[in-house]
Amino acid sequence: MVHQAADLNYQARVARGQLDLGWLSGSGAEWGVRATPSRVGLTLRDIAVGSYGDLPDHPPRRTMAPRGSDVPDDVPDMGYTVNDLSAVWSDNVMELYEEAVSRQWSATRDIPWSELKPIDLDLEHAMCQLATVLSEVEMVASDFPAKWLWRINHDFVEAKMFLCTQVMDEARHTEVFRKRALANGGGMGRASAVVEQFLKLILDAESYDEGSALMHLLGEGLVLSLFRAGEMIAPSPVEKRIFRLCMQDEARHVSYGTMHLRYRLQRDPLLAADFHAYLDRGEELISALFTTPEVVEPATILAAGSVAAAAELGTAASDVLRIQSIEEYLQRCERAGLDRRGRMHLPDVILAGTSGATARSDAGAGSALGALS
Repeated sequence: MVHQAADLNYQARVARGQLDLGWLSGSGAEWGVRATPSRVGLTLRDIAVGSYGDLPDHPPRRTMAPRGSDVPDDVPDMGYTVNDLSAVWSDNVMELYEEAVSRQWSATRDIPWSELKPIDLDLEHAMCQLATVLSEVEMVASDFPAKWLWRINHDFVEAKMFLCTQVMDEARHTEVFRKRALANGGGMGRASAVVEQFLKLILDAESYDEGSALMHLLGEGLVLSLFRAGEMIAPSPVEKRIFRLCMQDEARHVSYGTMHLRYRLQRDPLLAADFHAYLDRGEELISALFTTPEVVEPATILAAGSVAAAAELGTAASDVLRIQSIEEYLQRCERAGLDRRGRMHLPDVILAGTSGATARSDAGAGSALGALS
């Protein structure tokens, strides 16, 4: 690597009033553009004006020079490997960033920890186990973006900025659920090999496409469904607030993932086969989560109100969450332009009661009729 030598005489020349001012001449940047603040302030969308709002599909350089600036030829190459805009972009990423920075909250100050009271031992055990699982899974949604951020071309800076907010969001989620497990006389519960296998699948993804599909669309989508249910089955107002605040963050991440996939497929529909293959593998592991006691039983006990009530109700409470989670996942895929109905890699017993099971049944009936004709 060739390093630019320091001009040791420059300071002396400046002291004599001999300014260089070369940075004023020959600029290729657009001058005279004025960004107008909107009602909420000066947003990323507001400054995407003139040529500064032009996003290159394939940037000509791999530098950290700000998009739209005048870049000298001797600026070093940063070696970015993600240089295709559609690989990381979504049409809502600027708005999601603005929302993220305006809705940051503190797991220390914004949760009414002093109001947490002793609860039934069954419920405390269930809440601590659920908090253990959630503190286990949430950090992967920090680790995955962090793994890819330094590989993404700086011309896509708004997407990188949003992913930075996701890293902070998920660190806070890990923090708040760890605090809940330790705040009320309980403690950490049991980790799960099945959960860890799914997290490893995300981190081992060979492309951003694969990891984003597994994490944003599938993994975080299921967690978002769990947060929604958690707000309803929370044993006290403290947990209710935790789930509500985490839910608003998670909704942003899922929205980004859904609209990113939509953007990706609109520009290259042939990639649908790849995304189907990614989700095939992810669903095979997710099916095990629906039969993992460390995941299923805490939510069932919290919904029923006790271990005895959960045993009496059987799978009724967990079935509601299972069906809702799968339906919301299918809706996200459909919104992104990827129809998973009829081809999900989940056993029939897991799909029971969902439109995915109906579509699979219809597809099977169609095949049978085709064979008879």
